Amino acid sequence: MDAAEAQQNEVFERAAELFGLLSTPIRLRIISELCNCEKNVGQLLNTIEVAQPNMSQHLNMLYRAGVVAKRRQGAQVFYRIADESVALVCRAVCTQVAGEMDGRI
Repeated sequence: MDAAEAQQNEVFERAAELFGLLSTPIRLRIISELCNCEKNVGQLLNTIEVAQPNMSQHLNMLYRAGVVAKRRQGAQVFYRIADESVALVCRAVCTQVAGEMDGRI
């Protein structure tokens, strides 16, 4: 395998990891919510109907992957998008799917 093939394989590996991370509707919704502004867990729970421990688990996965960043303000932890490229991928895919669904209805 030459250097170009190795680099291409690495690209596909990283893309597959990203798609795996984005493979749940809850994480997609979290990213969508955070595209507008940073929010704390309570604010996210107001718009995404999921149990608090489940929300925290998804946020932790996104944080460990570098997709979101967090900051503490007193007892509150606020989350924001840390990797804009992930938000762009999410937005592009969801926009495409919504467009296709509009065409079917």
